[in-house]
Amino acid sequence: MSQELTPEKLEELKHSHIRSFSTRKGRISHAQERALTELFPKYELKYDKENKVNAKEIFGNDNPVVLEIGCGMGETTAAIAEAHPEVNFIGCEIFPSGVGALSLLLEEKQLKNVRLFKHDAVEVVRDMIADGSLDGVHIYFPDPWRKARHHKRRLISPFFVELLSPKLKTGAYLHCATDWENYAEQMMEVLSAAPLLKNKYEGFSPVAENPITKRPVTKFNERGNRLGHGCWDLVFLKK
Repeated sequence: MSQELTPEKLEELKHSHIRSFSTRKGRISHAQERALTELFPKYELKYDKENKVNAKEIFGNDNPVVLEIGCGMGETTAAIAEAHPEVNFIGCEIFPSGVGALSLLLEEKQLKNVRLFKHDAVEVVRDMIADGSLDGVHIYFPDPWRKARHHKRRLISPFFVELLSPKLKTGAYLHCATDWENYAEQMMEVLSAAPLLKNKYEGFSPVAENPITKRPVTKFNERGNRLGHGCWDLVFLKK
């Protein structure tokens, strides 16, 4: 007998999504694990679907707010935040090793303009980011899910872009980067079709930068250069 779909179950299905990350537990060093316990609470934003992020309350100022989805091990996040103390950065990273590593960098550099969610970015954007509240979004080198059968798990999809676009202020930017050509082409197709966005350039960005900052060279760039891969940046603006 099939299970009856209650109103609550229907609402749950409506808000479900295909996760763009693997839930396999990655390796974490002792230093990262310790930072996760001792340092991360200083920078943590807790997921709460009942409340929107209040950047002025969190940071104590009215500075521009940039969301970074997928901070990785935190080198790019920390470098950009250090170079731009006049901008507030909210990061989303699901993996403990990355959160621990970034917490160590924030403490080492004594950065006050970064806060972190250790939570699924899709749910954070959906439930906690108010419409018209972001000055920019960075999505650098998301998992390309190389196999064709896994492309449905890619973060940059019509579903997610439709969810994300209203969160941007008019004139705000979305900056994506990938070293996987097939994913770059999909990103271009999806973003070009988004009704609330317009490409800052005719095609891919000729420079690795956005209206606020340059994108630092990362290990993904270096790896791509060694393997002979390209690197593609896309910068779109909110209409």
